[in-house]
Amino acid sequence: MPSQSSSPEAAIVGGGPAGLIAAEILARAGVAVTLYDRMPSAGRKLLMAGRGGLNLTHSEEFERFVARYAEARPQLEPLIGVFRPADLRAWSEGLGQETFVGSSGRVFPKAFKASPLLRAWLGRLDALGVRFALRHRWQGWDDAGHLIFTDAAGETVRAKPEATILALGGASWPRLGSDGGWVEPLSRRGIAVSTLRPTNMGFLCPWSEIMRSRFAGEPLKRIALTFAGITVKGEAIVTQDGIEGGAVYSLSARLRDAIEQDGSALLHIDLRPDLPHETLLRKLDTPRKGQSASTFLRKAAGLSPVGIALLREASPALPTDPEALARLIKAVPLTLTGTKSLERAISTAGGVPFSELDGHLMLRRMPGVFVAGEMLDWEAPTGGYLLQATFASGIAAARGVLAFLGIPDAALTLGPSSATRQT
Repeated sequence: MPSQSSSPEAAIVGGGPAGLIAAEILARAGVAVTLYDRMPSAGRKLLMAGRGGLNLTHSEEFERFVARYAEARPQLEPLIGVFRPADLRAWSEGLGQETFVGSSGRVFPKAFKASPLLRAWLGRLDALGVRFALRHRWQGWDDAGHLIFTDAAGETVRAKPEATILALGGASWPRLGSDGGWVEPLSRRGIAVSTLRPTNMGFLCPWSEIMRSRFAGEPLKRIALTFAGITVKGEAIVTQDGIEGGAVYSLSARLRDAIEQDGSALLHIDLRPDLPHETLLRKLDTPRKGQSASTFLRKAAGLSPVGIALLREASPALPTDPEALARLIKAVPLTLTGTKSLERAISTAGGVPFSELDGHLMLRRMPGVFVAGEMLDWEAPTGGYLLQATFASGIAAARGVLAFLGIPDAALTLGPSSATRQT
């Protein structure tokens, strides 16, 4: 690697996965990298994701995988084609963190948490010479084109690197670093930014007092949710003001858009997706023998107390006709009246449109400035798709910087086990 004094300089603003992987690519290519972040340490949202096991990516076949990105597929597929799920797994294993495929097809580190991987990664970046400027909040650019930061002491810090990667995240979980504060500086420069909206989030619904007080926090297991002709199996959780959970997140973009357009969305919940309607009807078409409605539904239909409460929310006077009762169990209507806040969403929709960028993720109006990660205008469901695209976009932006600086990346590598593809 060339010495720092003779190396071209690049700044990365944002210490999440996109910024960190970009720093690794650039440092390996001999670029002097300074990574700025407003938090006291890097990778805080990655650590939060690790509390649920750190779902790195997904093992499904590539065509199905990239289809998850919906409208953003044309822009993201080429990036993910360079750094595929197998490459992400190899990169993790190169840091000493072996991975495994769970029963759902999701991929996790065997340690089932983020901290060992992050420690090893930061150690690698330190060995590569990456400089970290923490507690530095980015404020934009001055009239001379310098990046402006405010440090922990409130002092103004300026930098004028030869290239910059902006990877400041979306606006969900702002206490972990991504607060959307970058929108205003970009807008001042004439960069269009699509409105930041929550995605992979919970929804509001008007529960009764009984539902709020007795069943908040209760899981709805092995259910299926249907909206706009799309059915998703999984689990959900009742909250005091609504519903959230994996199955809900899978439909969140469609539900959010419907609420924004119509003011509400009607979701249907199948409490027994494992039972065909006719089978359930036979179970319900039996004498109750003096049993209460709750006892009968628990024994005959196998419903949990929270499932029975959900039926009563939809129909306080439960049908006594087996056919009507079976139809209700298979499609409990639930009216959603709003989304939960962006600050508590898992991820953010909206951001810098791809139309503002060239094929290297460089801003067309600002040569030498690149954008990566959740700042870009795309969204995807949970299941490993979020991190995969975040990593891939960070790598793409770093390769764009190398092209901008005229540095070949033919020897691009991410560690001893990586199989990173070249375009």
